[in-house]
Amino acid sequence: MAILVTGGAGYIGSHTVKELLKKNYDVVIFDNFSTGHKELLCGGRVREGDLRSKPELKQVFQEFKIEAVLHFASLIQVGESYADPQKYYLHNLFSSLNLLESMLESGVKKLVFSSSAAVYGEPREIPITEEHPLNPINPYGTTKFMIERILQDYDRAYGLRYISLRYFNAAGADPEGQLGEWHVPETHLIPNILLHLLGQNPSFQVFGNDFPTPDGTAVRDYIHVTDLARAHLLALEKLRGDEQSQVLNLGSSRGYSVLEVVRTAERVTGKKINLRFGPRRLGDVPVLLASSEKAERWLGWQREYSELENIIKTAWEWHQKHC
Repeated sequence: MAILVTGGAGYIGSHTVKELLKKNYDVVIFDNFSTGHKELLCGGRVREGDLRSKPELKQVFQEFKIEAVLHFASLIQVGESYADPQKYYLHNLFSSLNLLESMLESGVKKLVFSSSAAVYGEPREIPITEEHPLNPINPYGTTKFMIERILQDYDRAYGLRYISLRYFNAAGADPEGQLGEWHVPETHLIPNILLHLLGQNPSFQVFGNDFPTPDGTAVRDYIHVTDLARAHLLALEKLRGDEQSQVLNLGSSRGYSVLEVVRTAERVTGKKINLRFGPRRLGDVPVLLASSEKAERWLGWQREYSELENIIKTAWEWHQKHC
C-alpha cells in the first residue's frame, strides 16, 4: 500500500516525504512542478501531473494501490490571492475537489490536509485554539476554509476521514542540509532576510513598525519545517489506526516580532542587516500565536527543532549552499 503525496516537491511536502521514507513508507509523489522543485525530491516514486486534470489523477490511482493521501499541493501567496482570487479558487479549491473525487472512486478514505492559520482571520484571542471562530480575510485563507468545510461533509456523507493541520509560520531547513525553503518569488520573512545577507537584495524591508506590539513590528509563531513534517507522519499513523477526523494547530506557542527575528539572524550569521521600514501589508494582523496543546496531547507531537536560533541556523546553512 502506498502513500500519495500531492505537492511532494514543495517546501513542506519534500520534508514530509523524507520523514515518510525514513519510516519505510512506499511514497508516490504527484506534482506539476509549477512551484515545487525536482531538486528537492529525495526518493519515492514520482509522477508529474496536475490535480486539475481528472485523467492524470485517475491514472495515478489506477497505477498504484493508494492507502492514504497527504495533500500539500496549493498556491500560498496571500498578496497574489488578493490580486488574482480566481487563480486561487481554480488551483486550490477545484484541484482539491478533483482529488477527493478520485479518492472516493478508488475507495481511499484517509487524508491529511495541509491547512493554514489563515482560516482564523483577525484573532479575537491569543493564543488561538482550534475552537476560535473561522473568518478568513483573504482569498488564500478562504480556499483553506472552504476545503475544510467540504471535508466535514465528505466525512459525514462518505466516511472520508481526515486530519486538517493548520500551520502557523513554517520556517527553517532540513537539519541534515539536504532540503530547504525555495519559493519563487520568495515572500517569507526568514528566507528573505537570508537572501539579503547573501547579497541578492541590497536592503531588507520590514512591513510596518506601528503595530500595537512591544517594538511596533508584527509578532508571529515560527515552527521548524521538520517538526511540521513529523506531525504529518503522526497524523497519518492516527488515520491508519482508524481514528476519527480532527483539526489541529501546529505552531511553537511562542511569538517573535519581526525585529526579534532580524536581531537573531544577525547573531546567528554574524552579519549586519541593512534594514528599512515600509507600510503594513494588506491583511497583516499584529499578533498570530498558536495554541498547539491539542496536537501535543492527541498526536503525542513534540517539537525538537523549533527554537528560533535553530530555525535560522538550519536555514542559513542550506541557503549558503544552494542560493
